[in-house]
Amino acid sequence: MKTFLKGFCIGLLCLSLLGLAWFLVLQPELTNGEAQTLKEEYTVQPLPGAESSGEEPAGNEQTVQEQVPEAIVDLPALQAEYPDIKGWITIPGTCVDYPVLQSSADDPEYYLRRTYQGEWRTAGSIFFQWDCTPESRNTVVYGHNMNDGTMFAVLQKMADAAFREEHSEILLQTETGLREYTIVAVLKTDISKLSFNRTVFADDEDFLSFQKELLAQPLYHDPAFIPGAGHRLLTLVTCSYEWENARTVVIAVQVR
Repeated sequence: MKTFLKGFCIGLLCLSLLGLAWFLVLQPELTNGEAQTLKEEYTVQPLPGAESSGEEPAGNEQTVQEQVPEAIVDLPALQAEYPDIKGWITIPGTCVDYPVLQSSADDPEYYLRRTYQGEWRTAGSIFFQWDCTPESRNTVVYGHNMNDGTMFAVLQKMADAAFREEHSEILLQTETGLREYTIVAVLKTDISKLSFNRTVFADDEDFLSFQKELLAQPLYHDPAFIPGAGHRLLTLVTCSYEWENARTVVIAVQVR
């Protein structure tokens, strides 16, 4: 009887460890692999030297030395197959190279634990806040902070100056074209302390006030960035664990 119980406990432990490995290691790797397969299938080749078709922002712009290609993936073809894919986000030099999903106000976190195919997945998907559009002054994007470093876990590293300097560029493709952003601030906060997810503003003054609020107490703030009404912001959000409901928030401004 003791031998049976010992064997049963060992077997149960092995199953638990296998389950944990599936949730924490294999599923995120599967999500990454699926994203890369999807990109390879729908990649289009840009014309050499083609420039982004997105309009350039006004205000305090930073000069971009290299031309960015006009397109990364064939979004219309992707959306014909998966209508909720509204964009593609890439942080060059990192694992962030994912489709960006978007659901509706009725179920705004639908893709928190689902893939672009609607399948349940621990890592979920990268997804836009439900009320964002390509023309939003503040485009908010969410992703999980996975233990294996996938999805938006890389945002945790953006407070480090050396890492950020090498990975300050963010590319976001939507139906309006490819836009390039550069990181200007990194914050540790939560929604009760700071409404970082605002997407609608009454006027320019309201938007400028919002920008100044974002830059009030960041872990990092680019001193060259001066708030301007003509800026478009990209706000990337992931979980952090310093306190309950803490978030790592990376703020980037459109430069092209």
